[in-house]
Amino acid sequence: MSYNKADIERRMTGALDALKHDLGGLRTGRASTSLLDPVNVEVYGAHMPLNQVATVTAPEPRMLSVQVWDRSNVQPVEKAIRAAGLGLNPIVDGQTLRLPIPDLTEERRKELAKLASQYGEKAKIAVRNVRRDGMDALKASEKKGEIGKDEEKRLETEVQKLTDKAIADVDAVCAAKEKEILGQ
Repeated sequence: MSYNKADIERRMTGALDALKHDLGGLRTGRASTSLLDPVNVEVYGAHMPLNQVATVTAPEPRMLSVQVWDRSNVQPVEKAIRAAGLGLNPIVDGQTLRLPIPDLTEERRKELAKLASQYGEKAKIAVRNVRRDGMDALKASEKKGEIGKDEEKRLETEVQKLTDKAIADVDAVCAAKEKEILGQ
C-alpha cells in the first residue's frame, strides 16, 4: 500500500457525498424525491428500490407523486411506503400514489436534527479512517526506504490538512441541514 494523495482526497470526498445523500433523506417538511430513496418494494419475487418500479416526482412543495409502471405493483408499493416508517400515508388514485407531506412537530424536528448530527459523526469517522490509512501508508513507505523522514513529515501534514478541510465541510453540511430542519 503506497501513499496516494488523489485516492485520499477521493475517499474523503466520498464520505462527504455519502453524508449529503443520507441527509437528503431526512424530511424537512418540504417534498423531496430523495425522501423515498430508502424504500424497497417486494415485486417479482425480489426486493427492488422504489425508483425501479415507479417514477417519483414532487409536483407541489408539500406533495410527492409516485407513478407505478405496472398496475399489479400498486399494492406492494403502497405497502412498502407505509412500512418504511417515514410517516407518509399514500393515497391511491389508479396507478398513482399521492403522498401529502405532513407538518413537522417540534419534537420530530429535534429528533431529525439529532439524527443529522449522528450522520455527521459517521462521516467524520469515515474521514478519520481515510486519514489513518494515509498515515499508515506513509509510515510503511518510510520504513521501506521509499521516502525520507522529512518527506514523510511533510506528507503527514498534507494529509492532516486534507482531513481538517473534510471535517470542516462535514460540519458545515450538518449545520446547514440542522438549521433547515429546525426551521431557522
